[in-house]
Amino acid sequence: MFICIFKMENSQKIELINYLIQFISENRKQRFDEVIAQRTNHLHIVLENIYQAHNASAVLRSAESFGIQNVHFIENRNSLKISDDVAMGSSNWLNIHRYNTSDNNTEQALLLLKQQGYKIVATTPHTNACTIDKLPVNNKLALVFGTEIDGVSETVMKMADEFVKIPMYGFTESFNVSVCAALCMYELTTRIRQTVPNHLLSEIEQANVYFNWLKTSIKNSDGLIANYLQKNSL
Repeated sequence: MFICIFKMENSQKIELINYLIQFISENRKQRFDEVIAQRTNHLHIVLENIYQAHNASAVLRSAESFGIQNVHFIENRNSLKISDDVAMGSSNWLNIHRYNTSDNNTEQALLLLKQQGYKIVATTPHTNACTIDKLPVNNKLALVFGTEIDGVSETVMKMADEFVKIPMYGFTESFNVSVCAALCMYELTTRIRQTVPNHLLSEIEQANVYFNWLKTSIKNSDGLIANYLQKNSL
């Protein structure tokens, strides 16, 4: 049950959450409570220059299904579009970060993640990388995927703290990026949940995500919030 946010201090956002909850069904609230309780911020997914909408959208769908909350789109060459048919609405429940305004969006994104305490992990079959099942998960991780043709950029290779690959035993050199991402996410989230204490969202993080979910789910949520703020002078 999602109870912890209601025991926090009486902040504006918590008051708004308590107010907005009345506009969703009990079943929807119960589902929100179940899902938020399993969300993790220990693993972030980073997609660099992925130009095929169906691949990126499939990665979003997998990330959401595995309880990963944050996905980063680095758009140096390609402006990424989400395919609703493939993503199945998963983008509504994720924090999606886009980097497309800098001369080097990759460097900007990875520096920000490093500042937040994340180890940068590049997925590549072309180096002496460890296999995904051997990657330590005790530290916070940002897993970076590049294009199927070129892989991750030289900037990623230079800034990465770790390099990983998926063992392959056939003639084909690499998996489709969405398949690769799904396999990596399954492996890492399974071990994170089994071995890493405090891998779930903090109370503040839960409140922020829950608030955004409510806004997404409620028709004219901005109007309801504006009226509430006006009446209560928050």
